Amino acid sequence: MRFLHAADLHIDSPLHGLDRYEGAPVDDVRGATRRAFENLVATALSERVDLVVIGGDLYDGNWPDHNTGLFFVKGVTQLAEEGIPVAIVRGNHDAASKLTKSLRLPRNVHLLADMKPETVVLDEIGIAVHGQSFATPAVLNDLAIAYPAPIHDCFNIGLLHTSLNGRPRHDNYAPTTLDVLRGKGYDYWALGHIHAAEIVLREPWVVYPGNTQGRDIRESGAKGCSLVSVENEVVLDHRAIALDVMRWDTLLLDIAALPDLDSLLDATTAEIRRRLTQSGGRTLALRVRIAGCGPLHRVLAAQPETVEQQLRSAAIEASNAQVWIEKVELTTRPQLDLDRIAERDDPLGLLVRELRGLAADDVARSVVGEEAFRDLLQKLPAELREGANSLRLDAPDVLAELLGEVEGKLIAHLSGEEAAP
Repeated sequence: MRFLHAADLHIDSPLHGLDRYEGAPVDDVRGATRRAFENLVATALSERVDLVVIGGDLYDGNWPDHNTGLFFVKGVTQLAEEGIPVAIVRGNHDAASKLTKSLRLPRNVHLLADMKPETVVLDEIGIAVHGQSFATPAVLNDLAIAYPAPIHDCFNIGLLHTSLNGRPRHDNYAPTTLDVLRGKGYDYWALGHIHAAEIVLREPWVVYPGNTQGRDIRESGAKGCSLVSVENEVVLDHRAIALDVMRWDTLLLDIAALPDLDSLLDATTAEIRRRLTQSGGRTLALRVRIAGCGPLHRVLAAQPETVEQQLRSAAIEASNAQVWIEKVELTTRPQLDLDRIAERDDPLGLLVRELRGLAADDVARSVVGEEAFRDLLQKLPAELREGANSLRLDAPDVLAELLGEVEGKLIAHLSGEEAAP
């Protein structure tokens, strides 16, 4: 027996952070989430799976019109024709109270209740799916605690939209713990809400498949679903299947070995072609980050807009318009001999020596950091000041990294090297 586990499809959600410009693959961007769902249906059919489970956020919110719902019905009807059932829970984006439009779902689709946990037993394939949909967008209690006992002689799946123990950049909805999940005695927990794929646990299996289509640069890399093979109520294999049609990625370029603009464009072209090969020919949305120090810095600092458009042109040429430059970030520095400056008997030399002395002295660095960031830290939200995910600007390792970054930039600015030629 095999099933597909997907979540966070966000059908008809727009992709963010993409400026429109001549040659950009606008048609590929529009409808990307729909095409990812079509890939999910196609995968279910080609792999001849016995079940598809979806862990919430099928939609991105209330439908602008019924076309969104009709599109979904069309897809699951193809599964119905092959006898493939679909089990779904609602999440925070498609909670029952949030959707004002609805359509009757095909008979193969089981939308689990939102008032209390529900169990769907699929006797013909020996699977029991337990779950509860979100009644409202902000469910703050632990839904999993009330999930029912497992069904004997079935492979038991817990379907849950949850932040689990909390995850960065995700609201803490339906929070629960691994102890609660283990205690239910299920064989597989099919989770949703977190857009990064993660196998949290293997005994029992606790899995986030990630979302099916990345929607901005924070959701980079391959996106898709999980294909799970089961025999005698034991998971034999778990495999990630890519469904995305447009992939987000970051391209890092160091100007240290790039003497001029032509060499930068050549390096960009070569890397874009390599990334296209790795992506299987998918459209790519790239954030280009150009860093390092060297003579090319003066050109980049003097003509940043021209450089950006040159990079966009190179991307179109290298990819036949399959690559979209989402953003260009320039963090380069002029070529400075900081060691020689440190030997000078002038204010700049003194400043370099002081910065390096501070970087080498853990105690002094901590004192300075505490004083420098005290007011800022007090203004941060509580979740950024406390707990495992707190933003520790005054931590010794963070301060050392900041000092390393600021040294070259500060000296270049004070010495006038940042100015255009």
